[in-house]
Amino acid sequence: MDTLIDLGGGFASAVEPASLAFALLGVLLGTVVGVLPGIGPISAIAILIPVSFGMEPVHGLILLCGIYYGSMYGGSITATLIKTPGEVASAVTAIEGYEMARRGRGKAALATAAIGSFLAGTLAIIGLTFLSPVLVKLANVFGATEYFLLMATALLLASTMSAGSRAKALISIFIGLAVGLIGLDFQTGLPRQTFGIDLLSDGIDFTIFAMALFAIPEAIRNLALGRGAKDEIQGFGEDKWMTKQDWQRSAGPWARGSVLGFIIGILPGVGPSLASFMSYIMEKRLSKRKDEFGHGAIEGVAGPEAANNAGVGGAMIPLFSLGIPGSATTALLLFVFTMYGLQPGPLIFRDDTGLIWTIIASMYIGNIALIILNLPLVGVFVKLLKMPKEILFSAILVLVVIGAYAIEFSLFGLMMLGIFGVIGYLMEKGGIPLAPAILALVLVPLLEDNFRRMLQISGGSFAPLVTRPVSLSIIILMVAGIIGPIIVRWWVSRRKLLADVTVS
Repeated sequence: MDTLIDLGGGFASAVEPASLAFALLGVLLGTVVGVLPGIGPISAIAILIPVSFGMEPVHGLILLCGIYYGSMYGGSITATLIKTPGEVASAVTAIEGYEMARRGRGKAALATAAIGSFLAGTLAIIGLTFLSPVLVKLANVFGATEYFLLMATALLLASTMSAGSRAKALISIFIGLAVGLIGLDFQTGLPRQTFGIDLLSDGIDFTIFAMALFAIPEAIRNLALGRGAKDEIQGFGEDKWMTKQDWQRSAGPWARGSVLGFIIGILPGVGPSLASFMSYIMEKRLSKRKDEFGHGAIEGVAGPEAANNAGVGGAMIPLFSLGIPGSATTALLLFVFTMYGLQPGPLIFRDDTGLIWTIIASMYIGNIALIILNLPLVGVFVKLLKMPKEILFSAILVLVVIGAYAIEFSLFGLMMLGIFGVIGYLMEKGGIPLAPAILALVLVPLLEDNFRRMLQISGGSFAPLVTRPVSLSIIILMVAGIIGPIIVRWWVSRRKLLADVTVS
């Protein structure tokens, strides 16, 4: 009851004109930030921190939080329409969303992304409101061993992200791992795979890698077709919004993505990006239409988009409840809290009750504003694809070049964009899937960091893998996931063989 009273007080402050204006401005800016490749919520919040100096703490925090969750939806727009993910968590949407757009189903893809984002975001905020203390205790059960096994499981499943040859998927994973190891060793400080080039010491930025692999090959391929060739992207005028079947196919992924994204979001250091990849893998394994994946399966948009938005709400729980940032973006938000003289954690709910509940209430309002702002604009967004493809894909190339330059403001980023763009084009020509490489690059630092921490804590022993209950459970599930399908296929084929023998 106290929670509801506090939340009611938060809503009373959040609907004041100034709070409302900053919440709307935040989600609007977040959408724009998500659309623009290379910017991302981290850069946007970092840029706006000096602007927030002169604001009331509650207004500054409402604005920056709005940018964070607004960017999650914005990234899905360019990922769907032009195969250019605006930020990490939208990369997986570029796989199925863009294929849907090519088939003239861009409206349905954007609509399922918007609705899924709204539902998942709302559920995550409800979880943030009522379940924070319990969920924080559960998240604390996860140590370095469990994190390592979680990342290893994700990497193991990465080969199932795409259709076709498993060997080519493994090649893609290897490419992602190789790129992810470029840079300085974060413990010893020694260079790895830098080939003596100092500019590689900081590693390869994920956004540049994702833009190069997704956007550059697609632009080159379409521009190479020439003016006289038939456009592969269809028009949208005749296409309708989501059909009844689309709603039925999206409902499950929305629900599963919301739960998965929320749980993963709570785990410090993981973030919404892994949630969207894991949701995609899960939907593909559960789907009765596996053949559609890679060719525009709506489940591959609905689940990941729900997961990355739920992940944002989940990531706020350790930040608000314990003062522990779960991702780079929430680390920046923690800095903003301290800049205002506030200390997130259990005491903030006692000492600054009005402020923290106003922020939480504004997240409910911002989430509603997000769908009101974006859903009617779906038709406007897809009109982009009515542009002549020479103009459209030339504009995409300009956009990604500007985005790559904006990340570090150096020509080196542009060189990396070009090199990995060519590699992506060759991979696509060779039938090597791109998505596993992206996921591998996301997982490498998390996998390596947690593996080393596990060995340091255990004194070099691998025993924690089987002596800790949660890690042992993960291993059992992992083994069951590998062996289970093999046993099922053997059992089904045996029954079929016995049935044939009986009939004959």
